[in-house]
Amino acid sequence: MITQDKDKYTEELSQSISYLEGLGYSKIKADIEGYESPKSYLKKGSEIEVTPDIVAEKEGRKHIFDLSLKSQKPRLLKSKWLFLNSLSQIKSYRFRLITTRGHYKFTNETVDDINLNTVKLIKI
Repeated sequence: MITQDKDKYTEELSQSISYLEGLGYSKIKADIEGYESPKSYLKKGSEIEVTPDIVAEKEGRKHIFDLSLKSQKPRLLKSKWLFLNSLSQIKSYRFRLITTRGHYKFTNETVDDINLNTVKLIKI
């Protein structure tokens, strides 16, 4: 999710963290109060900052999670996902999208638009 939507979807972020803890993920970093914030990346030549929603480890491998929720700025969301996917491939991380009921269609359409069909969706 993009920074403009963070206040709107804090409950979904908390649910996602609980779900991941139940799956056995550890060293969870999240962009929410009570957790250490994940590393942010600054776009060169602008002031756009990209921060993954959740970063966690499982079986010694880092996983980057981003919440896929309806957004007013889908273009910004698409560029964030493309960046996080590229970063994951370069550093041998795993990139996953987490979505909830009511947001499946938006997620599938957005993923299809940018040809990110290799990214695994986690439906909560």
